[in-house]
Amino acid sequence: MTPDRPILVALGANLPSRFGGPMDTLRAALAALSERGVAVAACSAFYRTPPWPPGSDQPDYVNAVARVTTALGPVELLACLHSVEADFGRVRSVANAARPLDLDLVAHGAVVMDGNVVVPHPRLADRAFVLLPLRDVAPDWVDPRTGRALPDLLAALPRADVESCERLSDAPAGLVKAP
Repeated sequence: MTPDRPILVALGANLPSRFGGPMDTLRAALAALSERGVAVAACSAFYRTPPWPPGSDQPDYVNAVARVTTALGPVELLACLHSVEADFGRVRSVANAARPLDLDLVAHGAVVMDGNVVVPHPRLADRAFVLLPLRDVAPDWVDPRTGRALPDLLAALPRADVESCERLSDAPAGLVKAP
């Protein structure tokens, strides 16, 4: 993968899991990915972000983005992410429900897919809670679908969305945060 075409996974949690609170859950999820052949090359800082949609009566989220390496293709990687979510207690019910763990395939190199699996993630350009942590691990990333660079995507976000994301920490111990 070239630096602007990495494999990227977004992580989020706003409910406790058997591993503890959301930050502990994200750390455990990173370890679980590594145990399943998805090597975490870098992880962003953790960010506290308001729930989606705005005004919903849920706890805030903790979000991050990991740059990973794996032999899995997009379909297999997404299945792996869903399996990890289930192991952490995620039950898919209604859209945007609170959850102990959410893992999204943001991008898989230069792959563009439509259908049952959509890559890059179809709503990433609208999500400060993905784009800000993404900047920590892949500042030169370019959306292979649109050709738009990450700085342009960030500049297009509403200022209030960006300002609502609070950086909580540096990268988790043992993980580099820059490419």
